[in-house]
Amino acid sequence: MKKTKQLIFAAIITLGCISVLPACNDANADNDSDKQPQVKSTELIRTSQSWDGVELPDYPEGRPELVTVRYEFPAGQKLGWHHHPSMNFGILVQGELTIIDRDGNEKVVHEGEAVVEMVGTVHHGENRGDKPVILYMFYLSQKDVPLAVQHPEIPVE
Repeated sequence: MKKTKQLIFAAIITLGCISVLPACNDANADNDSDKQPQVKSTELIRTSQSWDGVELPDYPEGRPELVTVRYEFPAGQKLGWHHHPSMNFGILVQGELTIIDRDGNEKVVHEGEAVVEMVGTVHHGENRGDKPVILYMFYLSQKDVPLAVQHPEIPVE
């Protein structure tokens, strides 16, 4: 069972990276490798911890539901406080996103970087830059589990 879960996780990471990174057009169209671009693989992140150094939880039991979301944050936009019940990670493809926890710790994610979000810890994100942030997030969830739980009782300053 553990091996199966590891394989599912590896497949998610691979598919997620392939879906958001620029493709090598027609890399296999011609056997002449000198004339055609070659597929290039760059590992962006490998970890069992979220960005704040906390160990990720064990996989839940039951059938997984994999979700991919493309987020666009306008310049100056601040998200409300929230937490994620499920593990998730993403790749920032444009801009710069600052993630802040309740203690004021910050993680700045730059264009082209991967980030592993906190699970169960309240935090929020801000686009402090002058261009929109585009972020692809991959959730390892289950049916009927929300991707995020909002905390409107906590004001964003």
